[in-house]
Amino acid sequence: MGQIALQILASAGQSLKIFFLTLVFSLPLGFVVAAGKMSRHKFISVPVDIYIMIMRGTPLILQLIFVYFAPFYIFGFSFSRFTACIVAFVVNYSAYFAEIYRGGLQSIDPGQHEACYVLGLNKSDEFFYVKLPQVIRTVFPSIGNEVVTLVKDTALAQTIGIAELFRAAQTASARTFSVMPIFIAGVFYFVMNGIVSQLFNYFENKMRY
Repeated sequence: MGQIALQILASAGQSLKIFFLTLVFSLPLGFVVAAGKMSRHKFISVPVDIYIMIMRGTPLILQLIFVYFAPFYIFGFSFSRFTACIVAFVVNYSAYFAEIYRGGLQSIDPGQHEACYVLGLNKSDEFFYVKLPQVIRTVFPSIGNEVVTLVKDTALAQTIGIAELFRAAQTASARTFSVMPIFIAGVFYFVMNGIVSQLFNYFENKMRY
C-alpha cells in the first residue's frame, strides 16, 4: 500500500498543475467576462451571456471532450491533451467566477460612485481603491467554494487521457484487484481540500474588519 500511495502521490502533481493553472487564468478572466456581461452594449453583453449559459448549462466533462476533439474536425488541428484540459477548465470556471464577481459588483451601493465623483476620483481609482476591496471581501466565501470544487473536478481530466491523481488510482486498483487505491486517492483529495479550506478561512478572518 505504501508503494501505491507513493505512485498516486506522484500523479497528484499533474492534478495540482491543472488546479493552479486554472486559477491563474480563470480568476482574472472572470473579471473580463463579468465586465462584458454588465456592458450596456448588447453586442457585447448578449454573446457573453450566451457563453455563460453554455458553460453553466453543460457538464464540464462534455466541455473537455469538445475542446479536445472539436478543433480537429472544425479547424483541422488539435490541442495536446493537457492544453485542451486547461482551456476547458479555464473557460468553464471563468463563467462561474464572472457571475460571482458580477454579484459582488452589483451589491455595492450606487451612492459610492457619486461619492467618488464628488471626491474627484477617476474610474480607475474608483475601481481599484473603492470597489475592488469591497468586492473581494464580499465574494471571497463564494470563490472559496468554487476553488474547493475545482480540486475535485481535476479528476475529470482523466476523460481525455490525462494521468492525474484519480486515473493513477484507477490504474492501481485494476492492477491490484483492490479498491484500496481509490480510497487512498480520496484521502489525498480530502487533504488537499482541507488545506485549501484552511487557507480561505485564514484570509477570510483577516478581512473581517
